[in-house]
Amino acid sequence: MQPKTTYLKDYTVPDYLIAQCDLEFELNEDFTRVKSFLKMHRNPASTSATQELILDGEMMELESVMLNQKKLQPNEYEISSESLMILNVPSEFNLEIVTRIKPQENKALSGLYKSSGNFCTQCEAHGFRRITYFLDRPDVMTKFTTKITADEKRYPVLLSNGNPIEKGKNNGKHWVKWEDPFKKPSYLFALVAGDLECVEDFFITQSGRRITLQIYVEKGNRDQCDHAMQSVKEAMRWDETHFGREYDLDIYMIVAVSDFNMGAMENKGLNIFNTKYILATPESATDNDFIYVSSVIAHEYFHNWSGNRVTCRDWFQLSLKEGLTIFRDQSFTADTTSKTVARINDVISLRNAQFPEDAGPLSHPVQPSSYIEINNFYTATVYNKGAEVIRMMKTILGDDLFRKGMDLYFSHNDGHAVTIEEFVKAMEDASKIDLTQFRLWYSQSGTPFVDVTDEYDAANKKYKLMVKQNYLPNQKSFHIPVKIGLLDSTGAEIKIKNNLLNLKNATETFEFENIASRPIPSLLRHFSAPVKLRYNYSDESLQLLFKHDSDGFNRWEAGQRYATNCLFRMMEEFKKGKSLQVPNGFIETFQHVLRTQQNDKLLLTRLLILPNEKYLCEQMDVIDVDAVRSVREFLLKEIAEKLEGDFTAVFKENNQDTIECRQLKNLALFYLLKLKKHIPLAEKQFNESLNINMTNTIAALNALIEIDGDERDKALAAFYQKWKDDALVVDKWFTLQASSFSLEKMMQLMKHPAFDLKNPNKVYALIAPFCRSNLINFHAINGSGYQFLTNIVLQLNDFNPQIAARMVTPLTEWKRYDEKRQALMREQLEIILQKKNLSKDVYELVTKSLGEKIYV
Repeated sequence: MQPKTTYLKDYTVPDYLIAQCDLEFELNEDFTRVKSFLKMHRNPASTSATQELILDGEMMELESVMLNQKKLQPNEYEISSESLMILNVPSEFNLEIVTRIKPQENKALSGLYKSSGNFCTQCEAHGFRRITYFLDRPDVMTKFTTKITADEKRYPVLLSNGNPIEKGKNNGKHWVKWEDPFKKPSYLFALVAGDLECVEDFFITQSGRRITLQIYVEKGNRDQCDHAMQSVKEAMRWDETHFGREYDLDIYMIVAVSDFNMGAMENKGLNIFNTKYILATPESATDNDFIYVSSVIAHEYFHNWSGNRVTCRDWFQLSLKEGLTIFRDQSFTADTTSKTVARINDVISLRNAQFPEDAGPLSHPVQPSSYIEINNFYTATVYNKGAEVIRMMKTILGDDLFRKGMDLYFSHNDGHAVTIEEFVKAMEDASKIDLTQFRLWYSQSGTPFVDVTDEYDAANKKYKLMVKQNYLPNQKSFHIPVKIGLLDSTGAEIKIKNNLLNLKNATETFEFENIASRPIPSLLRHFSAPVKLRYNYSDESLQLLFKHDSDGFNRWEAGQRYATNCLFRMMEEFKKGKSLQVPNGFIETFQHVLRTQQNDKLLLTRLLILPNEKYLCEQMDVIDVDAVRSVREFLLKEIAEKLEGDFTAVFKENNQDTIECRQLKNLALFYLLKLKKHIPLAEKQFNESLNINMTNTIAALNALIEIDGDERDKALAAFYQKWKDDALVVDKWFTLQASSFSLEKMMQLMKHPAFDLKNPNKVYALIAPFCRSNLINFHAINGSGYQFLTNIVLQLNDFNPQIAARMVTPLTEWKRYDEKRQALMREQLEIILQKKNLSKDVYELVTKSLGEKIYV
């Protein structure tokens, strides 16, 4: 039987609401008893006449149910595998439900489960229904109290949402009662019980309130929380300064756990994090890890307003909280690091993950219209493209009106579950700008192409840009904000009246007067819209933009376009069997940038990195992984040989202990290691940094990983020996090898005692990089990589369908490859589809990919 599809068009308000939910948990070693006391009433907004109450629930045992203090008999309710239906309920009533669950057997990590001996929860999207029977939907917002009782020695720490109001002890057990004064949906419920260490600090809000800050970690990790705590404070201050949002409880808690399907979860007042995004010291974490920790902490904290105080009415509105909060955390990261480099990183992520999603069988709008399994829609489209849509709104409105719209959105909708429409309407009301056409970004899928041609009238000093947008059949024109600039032949900026073009029609012409000479257009500055731009730039124009564009993002973009064009011309020669030659001027341009841009080392590092293999593959009609790998490696080696002296100087001159110097120095090391004579440089850096700086250690090991010899093997062994007791660092060890080594080596690593298929971090560290980054070995022409992934997906499907669905994605891109690989990948998808008890998570993605059942 095919799983049921849920449609946005079928949304109806809940027939009943829950005014108050009082929970009691008795945590035992073999089972947990949950008592819920619900104060309920009929929803006045419902037009249904039903007297049946249907509560969501699965994977639990019902012990008893009482309606208005009367115990119900089996003939007064019905239980299915997914619900509890109570017959003939009055318009107002109290319900008491007692259930029994087994968290220690919960390997799906959804609901209440145990991680490293500690109890914790993950309730988004449908995890709460694994704890007790409930109206488990985001538009049912309820006030909660939670009483937790457990063995005091085993579980001295008992946490839940809100503020602690009571506690006590009884016969070797202790209990704590928590109260959350704010209404919330069940997906924001959280509980943690364990033997944890706590790092405590405080924050004074803009109104003078003192907030207690607590980070709980497994024993032995307390000394790795300083950066996380500082990041919390920075995020709290930033949200006050930039959005006027002050924290609302007396205590803000974070708990870091080892087994977690996601990065983190914004449960009200009690955020639960994957340890990966909390623990960080210079010895054990890279500079990028520190940035990720700050970003994820900011993201979850910002959810307190954009997700908790104002939440989504239904899961089709998921981007209302996630797209908005991604935009907010990206803005925070840009303000606290480098605006240009942060924007470059955002766009790289978008192009590597979301653009392929938009172009493939799993394409869906930012606001989907249907789903089988909502967990499949925690996607780059909903998150990252959703953030781009918010960014475009800010570009169109301007900073002041956008902030006014945000204030209006929060004030009008505080304490409510709302829709994307309410957000867009707040922006319209604040700005008086009609966003009717702009709303199409939420309902239309696919990545639009923007084609640009130009004309220059020298006699009248007029310059024209003819712009055309191309989108999918049966779609309407988008409202696309295009930021531009014009440069003269020396690279100087030409002053123009309007730097923002609002493209609303299928084709439009924009004229610029008093342009003394034919300009070079700098188009889509700061990546002002998530589109694919096509303009016939010459190599000379791209060289000039790469060297001189005042917009840092477009300077990087010009370099990427220039390198991509050169690589594809070389690939044509490669396919013809001809010897490869680097196009004239490429090395010289690269050298010019290297020698003249060192005033911004973070940006320079980005400018000197060639487009990655994934991006290059996505530009091809039929992906040729062999050509991409061969030609890109050839060009890297040519750059290294021709600029060896420059890179050697950069490596020696950047010894300061700063992020900027480390980034540039380690890029130089990467190029130098394309020449084997520089292996001693990497060995020396590895040995000197192994105990003091993970950024330099990983950079050296990453440079050595391509060397097939004793130097690589000795470094890998030394790294593991040093860090074998640190699970997060061992994950880095797995990832480095998975990204480069053969399938045979992968199979050996799967048997390593540090690998555990039941731990999501280990799956993300070993399986994911092999299938998504190690293109040559995963796409081996004999299909062995596809068989390997199928086996992994089928194993994961049996205990953690969410992770299984995330792993299957590389196979769903089968139509992008040559006929032989297509057949091999399709064969594996069909094998997956034949599995008995296939989860709806995996079923939905596989059927969409095969085209057997398409959901729009």
